[in-house]
Amino acid sequence: MDSPRQSKKVHPNREPKRTHNQPGIAPQKDAYARLLSQHSSREDSSLSLYMEKLNTRGTQQDCERKQGVCDKQRRGQRRDTATSHDGDIESGEELSSLKPNNPKKHQKPQKKSKDSKEADSFVGRPQSPKNASESGHEQEKMTKSKKKNLPKHPEDENSREGTVSSGADTQMSRPKSPHGKDKRLQQPRGANSPADRNKNKGGRGSKKQVFESYMTLEEVSHGLKRGELIQGQLRINPKKYHEAFIPSPDDTRDIFLDGIVARNRALNGDVVVVQILPQDQWKVVKSDTDCEGSSESENQRENAAQTAQKKTAHTPRPDVIVEDQCSDQDELIRRVQNTTLTETGVPLEDPSTPRSNGEILQKTAKVVYIVEKKHSRAVTGFLKFLPDKPFAMFSPVDHRVPRINVLLADCPEDFTSRPGDYTNTLFICRITNWAADSNFAEGQLHKTLGQAGEIEPETEGILIEYDVDFSEFSDEVLDCLPKNLPWTIPPEEMSKRRDLRRECIFTIDPATARDLDDALSCKPLPDGNFELGVHIADVSFFVGEDNALDAVASQRATSVYMVQKVIPMLPRLLCEELCSLNPLTDRLTFSVIWKITPEGKILSEWFGRTVIRSCVKLSYDHAQSMIEAPEKMFSAEELPPVDPEHPIDEIHQAVLNLHSIAKNLRAQRFSGGALRLDQLKLSFTLDRETMMPQGCYIYQYRDSNKLVEEFMLLANIATAHHIYGKFPELALLRCHPPPKTKMVDELQELCDQLGINIDLSSAGALHKSLNTTLGDDEYTTARKEVLTHMCSRPMQMALYFCSGVRKDKQLFKHYALNVPLYTHFTSPIRRYADIIVHRLLAASLNCGPSLGLSTQEVQKQASHCNDKKTVSKRVQELSSELFFGVFVKDCGPLDSEAMVMGVLDQSFDVLVLRYGVQKRIYCKSIVGLDSFHHRKVGKKSELTLVWTAEDLEKPPVEQVISVFTLVEVQLKADSAPMKYSAVLKRPEENE
Repeated sequence: MDSPRQSKKVHPNREPKRTHNQPGIAPQKDAYARLLSQHSSREDSSLSLYMEKLNTRGTQQDCERKQGVCDKQRRGQRRDTATSHDGDIESGEELSSLKPNNPKKHQKPQKKSKDSKEADSFVGRPQSPKNASESGHEQEKMTKSKKKNLPKHPEDENSREGTVSSGADTQMSRPKSPHGKDKRLQQPRGANSPADRNKNKGGRGSKKQVFESYMTLEEVSHGLKRGELIQGQLRINPKKYHEAFIPSPDDTRDIFLDGIVARNRALNGDVVVVQILPQDQWKVVKSDTDCEGSSESENQRENAAQTAQKKTAHTPRPDVIVEDQCSDQDELIRRVQNTTLTETGVPLEDPSTPRSNGEILQKTAKVVYIVEKKHSRAVTGFLKFLPDKPFAMFSPVDHRVPRINVLLADCPEDFTSRPGDYTNTLFICRITNWAADSNFAEGQLHKTLGQAGEIEPETEGILIEYDVDFSEFSDEVLDCLPKNLPWTIPPEEMSKRRDLRRECIFTIDPATARDLDDALSCKPLPDGNFELGVHIADVSFFVGEDNALDAVASQRATSVYMVQKVIPMLPRLLCEELCSLNPLTDRLTFSVIWKITPEGKILSEWFGRTVIRSCVKLSYDHAQSMIEAPEKMFSAEELPPVDPEHPIDEIHQAVLNLHSIAKNLRAQRFSGGALRLDQLKLSFTLDRETMMPQGCYIYQYRDSNKLVEEFMLLANIATAHHIYGKFPELALLRCHPPPKTKMVDELQELCDQLGINIDLSSAGALHKSLNTTLGDDEYTTARKEVLTHMCSRPMQMALYFCSGVRKDKQLFKHYALNVPLYTHFTSPIRRYADIIVHRLLAASLNCGPSLGLSTQEVQKQASHCNDKKTVSKRVQELSSELFFGVFVKDCGPLDSEAMVMGVLDQSFDVLVLRYGVQKRIYCKSIVGLDSFHHRKVGKKSELTLVWTAEDLEKPPVEQVISVFTLVEVQLKADSAPMKYSAVLKRPEENE
């Protein structure tokens, strides 16, 4: 995404790299056209076969993957120690909105013979995947689906999608033809005469239109203003790639897009404009939960899981979805779109009103325009040789991306003669075009990553696929850094700042941290109060506006933390040295200093630029030891090097005072209505030489973490009020929208049926409920984790925004923190949003220039930061999954207790208690199971597993599976690289 202040730049690692005798892109397109014209009849035959495959692939796609692998996509966002300082974990924003990635929970199949309240929805027994996938019912359903997804307006499509637009470009851009000219519709929208249809039938050699033409920019603009069209971000179900959704503008049920034709070449994460289909094409669902995805049995997902034991393939890497993007265009749409209209302008029937039989209608739509291609169009995958074809077939690991034709000239030199040598080779391919008359995209190989299943090639694939810039910083960027090293603070700069170098100031961070953003101080005052300071690295001193360094920082927007390494936002000279608040070194900082009572009441507040000298670098372990041993006299050998000017006892007492005040502040926040949603985070110990996982453990969140987090929160809230007071039209703030109302209502009903006394009426009420004891035994913590997971599903993601684009101050609020204003100030080394906040703060204090950005430019950067933060979280998750897969392979099988988190009609999800991972277990893959039976009453879903008796003289053993059921599982490596499954162990007969 372009910075608001720079022209487009192409990073070296993003330029498609040529291998062997690859031609350039432009000649490739011409060659492609010639070759396709020569092979048109064969191509048509191939397309017809593929269309048939494509329509059955929805039921069989998981057959190409490993059992249980898909459930990684549901894992909640885990809190990272590197991101805990800002207090976001308090807001629950480090949790993913699990709904998009696991859109089907606690729901009935759509097609039942009875509509009774109590539904025995499925009775089955394990069967062969071949028989399951070849059922006549499924074939018939696929044929119907195929017919239903045919385009309604098969005009001749000449326009093609051009190059990928930048992530920040929110201006609606019409996809262009290969010649760069816009192709506009020659007929009114909706023309569908028999003549039009006949045009597209053509002769044997002609191609049929697969996708509709896009609307023109003018048509889209008018449609949005009239409320006939809706804009939103596309989410594609990673498990059932033919299902996609966009958020409804009225914040009710998501709008459903059925099939790849309805998506019209848009990819996951793209901002699209859709047209609501006629009401007779809307989807009939049994409950609000069903609006998130169709029933599991309808798609025979369990058959795919069973087949996956025999087939090896890679699991798609779904995006973490930000469900609500805020931009000026969105605000316009909200204003004009109070009601959804049909094409004739007649208000539609309210679909939220249940029909007489209790069914609910969910709106369906089709994509008519792509506003912004947020998907990188780069994917990892494998090459397949096609005899007698001028191209190879590239199969992406992520099944939400289409298969891609790659010219043989673009493939490795010996690929045609030795295709078997590349069976397990992982490539990166970039989509360069996707014609309206083809099910396949066209693409160019970008890079050969290496062998699938190895950590470094897989890691590089993740980074490229998610468009993370990991290239070396250019000479132009490095020229912006100080030249005279070792660098010292200039005397003229020192004179402008408050000198705090003699104060007892120290850092508390993870033991391995190198980018030390923040430091703390707590000095007792004669009146019994304290002078408490939060001191943040003054990155904006080194990163000036409108230079190459600022441009690359704004583009990267965040550092990306993986298990084995960090992709920094800034050059290491800054993030690890000149800006990092390293001990016993003079450093430039921005400070907020309060006079505060022991109870946490703020008496006064001061902001300003300062100079500090940290007296010691404490780890969380060091600080925790001090908290747990208040009377102990620590020796120098027990701590890192300490500034001799400050006795160890002085530092110890400061930590104790900070801890005491933090506890009071924390208690006040939660009694005042704040919410905390914790989820487990898996950490690893790595071999120093090989960087392979040697062990893993669940990260412990302790009082030392809470201490730091509490004061980062305090500083962020104080800064938000300050910059908004000075710049009400320019302040970069962070909001957290309230949870989705419909999903909250569904959850409340489920909890009531489960006998769980939970209050979802507000953030504070929910926090209090979650901390009410769920039993009093060794599994209480596990029950709370499961309930936290359930409560996180309705939550939305927190978002950066510019205060000037939101006129309603209610939209500024942070739901989980329960505060009116919030921002990010405390981590400028690793977050660009904080740098903008620092610049605003400096301008407000007259110790820095005015911010050289308009309201619209701040909003544009805020949106970009939202996108990059989401990507960073997802990449971090995928890295953790990768390493845990290696750990299971090297150290498994691993036995553990697990607790059921959710029950579907033919599978259930478990939390593996020993490792904190979430897995899905498919009933048809369970060895030793005679049959299973699903039952649903209201929102409560239950499976009865019937195990074949080991002693033939005894009856079969029944095992009931519902939320909170405790089971035994074994984690075993799959044959697919890096993947593993959870295998349900047979229960003891006396259980």
